[in-house]
Amino acid sequence: MMAAPRRPLSPDEAALWQRVSASVRALPGRIAAPSAGEVPPAAPGTPRLAVTRAPAAAVPLSRPSPRGPGDTLDRSWDRRLATGGVIPDRTIDLHGHTLSSAHAALDAGLDRAIRAGDRVVLLVTGRPPRAESERPHTRGAIRAAIGDWLMLSRHAGRIAALRHAHPRHGGQGALYVILRRARD
Repeated sequence: MMAAPRRPLSPDEAALWQRVSASVRALPGRIAAPSAGEVPPAAPGTPRLAVTRAPAAAVPLSRPSPRGPGDTLDRSWDRRLATGGVIPDRTIDLHGHTLSSAHAALDAGLDRAIRAGDRVVLLVTGRPPRAESERPHTRGAIRAAIGDWLMLSRHAGRIAALRHAHPRHGGQGALYVILRRARD
């Protein structure tokens, strides 16, 4: 995963960062990372190289392309999903899985759905924890991780939207994953 390019901090942000970094201590046995203005110490006998940076204005800013699930559906899609008028092409059931096996099953299921040209995948995750439940929640770990898994998935560019399922398809315990049409 590629890190986002850094932008220069404003004077207020720099002052706040200095206060935060001054209050942080390294864990025992770890080396403290240098703060923004410091140069990390070189190992003994290591030649020092001069590093120059291009000015921030010289780097062209490009608008990032939408990669993950977003609000890209039109009103007719949303209406059909809300009324239960959409029949899922495929169902991926994650009940009974551990977090790692659910992640693997989700990835494999999305891969099969994309290869088959499916548009609507019903993702059964189980109900989210009740609002009044005490933390740590005893259930809902897979449901809580789904958003991150989909955004960071290798299939994120093929996902058009993520919506709650109609009660006929599982209601609060399921989600619709709407896949983009394949471009020829």
